[in-house]
Amino acid sequence: MTESKSLQEQYAPRNECWGCGPANPDGLRIRSFPKGDEVIAEWTPEKKYEAFPGVLNGGIIGTLLDCHCNWTAAYHLMKRANSDQAPCTVTAEYAIKLLRPTPTNGPVYLSAKTVDLSDDRATVEGTLTASGKVCATCRGLFVAVKEGHPAFHRW
Repeated sequence: MTESKSLQEQYAPRNECWGCGPANPDGLRIRSFPKGDEVIAEWTPEKKYEAFPGVLNGGIIGTLLDCHCNWTAAYHLMKRANSDQAPCTVTAEYAIKLLRPTPTNGPVYLSAKTVDLSDDRATVEGTLTASGKVCATCRGLFVAVKEGHPAFHRW
């Protein structure tokens, strides 16, 4: 991928989320990057994340897509508000479709696009691709939280 700072590193360097937090040394440490109207990421599985030999666990796939799509929402909400700070966003709902086994013998690629956007929420669609094939898709609703919510200013 690139050596520039990811969205997570730039806007939430102290975030400890297990999926995408740069400050969590035991987490997945997803690194998401804007590219045109998409947000993309590359992540390399380790054997410990396998459901069975050579195949990525479905819960890990769900976490990858959830966190990546959440950051896609935060990025687009920030752009819509003309802000230089990403809002703290949470997953309100998401659905994942596991289309085929995801191999763990190389990197997986995430891409996501915002398909609906308002002042405080975004609907995002994402894909996880490995070995040149789409292995999973996701659609979710992500909401910028207000003061008083436990996630407010978590990053």
